Amino acid sequence: MMKKRSISASKASLVLFLCQVISALDVPLDLSQPPTITQQSPKDYIVDPRENIVIQCEAKGKPPPSFSWTRNGTHFDIDKDAQVTMKPNSGTLVINIMNGGKAEVYEGVYQCTARNERGAAISNNIVIRSSRSPLWTKEKLEPNHVQEGDSLVLHCRPPVGLPPPIIFWMDNAFQRLPQSERVSQGLNGDLYFSNVQPEDTREDYICYARFNHTQTIQQKQPISVKVFSMDSLNDTIAANLSDTDIYAKPVTEKQPILLTPTGSTSTKVELRGNVLLLECIAAGLPTPVIRWIKEGGELPANRTFFENFKKTLKIIDVSEADSGNYKCVARNILGSVHHVISVTVKAAPYWITAPRNLVLSPGEDGTLICRANGNPKPNISWLANGVPIAIAPEDPSRKVDGDTIIFSHVQERSSAVYQCNASNEYGYLLANAFVNVLAEPPRILTPANKLYQVIADSPALLDCAYFGSPKPEVEWFKGVKGSILRGNEYIFHDNGTLEIPVAQKDSTGTYTCVARNELGKIQNEVQLEVKDPTMIIKQPEYKVIQRYGQVSFECIIKHDSTLLPTVMWLKDNDELPDDERFLVGKDNLTIMNVTDKDDGTYTCIVNTTLDSVSASAVLTVVARPNPPFDLELTGQLERSVELSWIPGDENNSPITNFVIEYEDGLHEPGVWHYQTEVPGTQTTVQLKLSPYVNYSFRVIAVNEIGRSQPSEPSEQYLTKSANPDENPSNVQGIGSEPDNLVITWESLKGFQSNGPGLQYKVSWRQKDVDDEWTSVIVANVSKYIVSGTPTFVPYEIKVQALNDLGYAPEPSEVIGHSGEDLPMVAPGNVQVHVINSTLAKVHWDPVPLKTVRGHLQGYKVYYWKVQNLSRRSRRHVEKKILTFRGNKTFGMLPGLEPYSSYKLNVRVVNGKGEGPASPDKVFKTPEGVPSSPSFLKITNPTLDSLTLEWGSPTHPNGVLTSYILKFQPINNTHELGPLVEIRIPANESSLILKNLNYSTRYKFYFNAQTSVGSGSQITEEAVTIMDEAMASRQVDIATQGWFIGLMCAVALLILILLIVCFIRRNKGGKYPVKEKEDAHADPEIQPMKEDDGTFGEYSDAEDHKPLKKGSRTPSDRTVKKEDSDDSLVDYGEGVNGQFNEDGSFIGQYSGKKEKEPAEGNESSEAPSPVNAMNSFV
Repeated sequence: MMKKRSISASKASLVLFLCQVISALDVPLDLSQPPTITQQSPKDYIVDPRENIVIQCEAKGKPPPSFSWTRNGTHFDIDKDAQVTMKPNSGTLVINIMNGGKAEVYEGVYQCTARNERGAAISNNIVIRSSRSPLWTKEKLEPNHVQEGDSLVLHCRPPVGLPPPIIFWMDNAFQRLPQSERVSQGLNGDLYFSNVQPEDTREDYICYARFNHTQTIQQKQPISVKVFSMDSLNDTIAANLSDTDIYAKPVTEKQPILLTPTGSTSTKVELRGNVLLLECIAAGLPTPVIRWIKEGGELPANRTFFENFKKTLKIIDVSEADSGNYKCVARNILGSVHHVISVTVKAAPYWITAPRNLVLSPGEDGTLICRANGNPKPNISWLANGVPIAIAPEDPSRKVDGDTIIFSHVQERSSAVYQCNASNEYGYLLANAFVNVLAEPPRILTPANKLYQVIADSPALLDCAYFGSPKPEVEWFKGVKGSILRGNEYIFHDNGTLEIPVAQKDSTGTYTCVARNELGKIQNEVQLEVKDPTMIIKQPEYKVIQRYGQVSFECIIKHDSTLLPTVMWLKDNDELPDDERFLVGKDNLTIMNVTDKDDGTYTCIVNTTLDSVSASAVLTVVARPNPPFDLELTGQLERSVELSWIPGDENNSPITNFVIEYEDGLHEPGVWHYQTEVPGTQTTVQLKLSPYVNYSFRVIAVNEIGRSQPSEPSEQYLTKSANPDENPSNVQGIGSEPDNLVITWESLKGFQSNGPGLQYKVSWRQKDVDDEWTSVIVANVSKYIVSGTPTFVPYEIKVQALNDLGYAPEPSEVIGHSGEDLPMVAPGNVQVHVINSTLAKVHWDPVPLKTVRGHLQGYKVYYWKVQNLSRRSRRHVEKKILTFRGNKTFGMLPGLEPYSSYKLNVRVVNGKGEGPASPDKVFKTPEGVPSSPSFLKITNPTLDSLTLEWGSPTHPNGVLTSYILKFQPINNTHELGPLVEIRIPANESSLILKNLNYSTRYKFYFNAQTSVGSGSQITEEAVTIMDEAMASRQVDIATQGWFIGLMCAVALLILILLIVCFIRRNKGGKYPVKEKEDAHADPEIQPMKEDDGTFGEYSDAEDHKPLKKGSRTPSDRTVKKEDSDDSLVDYGEGVNGQFNEDGSFIGQYSGKKEKEPAEGNESSEAPSPVNAMNSFV
């Protein structure tokens, strides 16, 4: 996950500016002005009785104000009290307590007045109280004797202090007492037990009260608690507590009851803005769970918190909307109880509009507004210079209208300080606001030529702080002599500030502000520079890395060239660990040898003086899970047990499954076997067991990274012995000789024996014969041979396991056969039907099954070519074999050669081998089309003739009747001319074509024919030479002196270039000419194209047909020879194929194939000038 954050310094300036707009403009201190209170002590001021009391009161004004104090409503004459002094040029009082004074004497309500010739400002009423931390009263604490399961409340009852103390419970060792859902401290400091347990017995429950102001802690006497449990005997209790009637009773579960608050309803009043705390603590067994709801509404989502194990509901910053009924419900398995707290939110006065200082020029009008709210609604009253306005000196320019004072045509004598007081029963607000009547020309307070720097696309705020009376008007200009700024791209604030909401690079420059009123005019210039924003152009990315690996986070930045960025990396919003494995580079962070502690969020922060950007990425360190632990066996039965475990750490890659393995310490100690596996969410499994196995189990956790180390083995569990549950598998009876029966089986594994003394009872009898079972008992073997059996007869066989405790269940019977012998007779009535020149079908009669003397596997057809009828020559016999499975009586013979004589015979096959062969059957294949001529050469080109030579087909497949030659011219645009066809006698091997056009390319198509048809063709192209006149002209050019000189110059230039290249290559460099040669090979040494005058080319297979006019297929200079022979691959798999029962080929070839002698020239390419050139190159 990636997170991006950007904070602009100009945006921070905007926030500050908005705060400035809210407050009134300050009057420069060199001008006359009424006093303004700048600092005062809090309304409720609790002081430390051991230290001097400092009551603050600071103010400003012109002339500087003088200060006076009242105490409890009357004048406080500080000159008459030697312990009280006032700081110079200040109204702050210092009451000397450390030199013998007592703080309690000076408790009271103080108020400060700051006065000069233009008015008087007053402070809040400051209530001074001395902090108190009294001792606990002496009391006798009786021990608490409690029955297990009952509730208990230990009362703290701290002494009343000022401010109230912080309560906590500890023991004699000053260790905090542990708290939980069952035991917790209430808001009143008492310690509540929902139900007591034996471990609650102790004699040092001590309540402490901490008084922060005096930094003292008071301790209550220890409280003793004794819990009696069911394990205690009633007579022992009676002996120890002879004076009581307490006896241990059985612990019973109890329904919830509320310990606090009591009853079903209560009320609570809280003030607006405070923290609302509601509490419900319940008793019960099991310990009740507390739930909070608001009737008729929802708990505020972002302001609600649950504390003290959900026993305390906390709502911060409450408002009137939080009033209502809050219900707490305590519930356990036996029932529930609830309590409704009716909450009313009241409000001390709070400002809606506080009065603000008013600066007016003589004759102007103005208003002071004082608006506040509260619950109940506050009363508004006005004072003038600290005196209620009703009895203050009259001012004809002033009119009071409720919460507003209206001023009309003010004069200099109208200057004064007015106080607004808003109060109700929960508190008060007091605000001073002066009216200052001045006549002043404009002045600009912002320094001249101040430089502002902002980031592009962020706001620019140019200050023009001013003062004047009447209030000046402010205008802004761009540049010294620029026009006035107007339009939507600018915002003009009342305090004179010019805001450019989205500053661009072209906003850079000089800006002039002009302030004017009726008394004068003034201007000021400021400078604005707009910088490029800082950007992270390559942010760190989410990484998943295995433990001990290496990982890098990138943070590549782009910034304004005039700003100096600093890059800092954080881990989980804190500094990087002080570890040499963390390498911070210029634009990356690398962590070497990653460990689990490195898991977390890494943030790249880039700071300049104007902006800050950041980007974060999460690093997840994964590894194979830690091994499970605490393996436990429970519920042990004879055939099952339950295994449970605790998973190890999954190391940030969820566990997908657990693999359970077992070890048989009795039969295979040290060898672990797979037992089962369960999903990764499961930590228990019921395992099936076998008798007579000494089990140990271990568990392996698996996640996407891999398998954990095995857990430690569980305890061993030895199961009892029992009869075998199963018999040997894979029982078979197959004879190895004609007179025996070999019975085999798969032995039981050690844990399958179910007990000691494992043996096997082997039984057999001849099938369909009324014989008794013959049986033997064997051990430690998996084979038994029965001798003296008839040849290939069926037997019923069974093998039963037994051990010292008895037999396994009755085994099932299987059918086997005694040994096979070779078949006795050959198939008869063999017939062959020739389908075409390459395929024949053979038929035969099946042999009697009795003569097979074994499992009939099929028939084999042996066939071979005796003679090629077209050559009248014999060759080495190569026999082929086709096998036909089952009781087939026919089969197909594919891949025959046309115009040939064949022989075949058929044999029956069983598991022992082949029977005798049938008499040889002779058949012949008809003629087929020939293969392509073995080669085609075109030689001796002249002006009008070409000589063609060819070789006869490698496979004539019959008697050749003729050759067919077709050719056509090709012009320079690759268009084809008319096609000419010539039939040539079969005994010819060359031909001279005459009357051809000079300097013309021809394409030739050549094939052979038998009586069946034409065979595949080969193609070739050739060019007749140009006429002698053209040749002589070329020779004349070549003998010209200028041509010879040009060629010599070119040769010299090439020689120089080669020398330079040789020198540069020796220096290890790579020269441009060489690079070009490598990239673009010289066409002069490439194979020629079709239009290059190439002789003796063969085309590809697609050129074997005459080209249509206007099209041309390029030649690849190779002769494609096509073989008309049918391939056996079309009828079966590999060389040895077979036919299925429907006649499809599944037969097999066998025997070695001897190569035929080569007939004719086997060259696939005729020599040509281009070929010679290519060979030379």
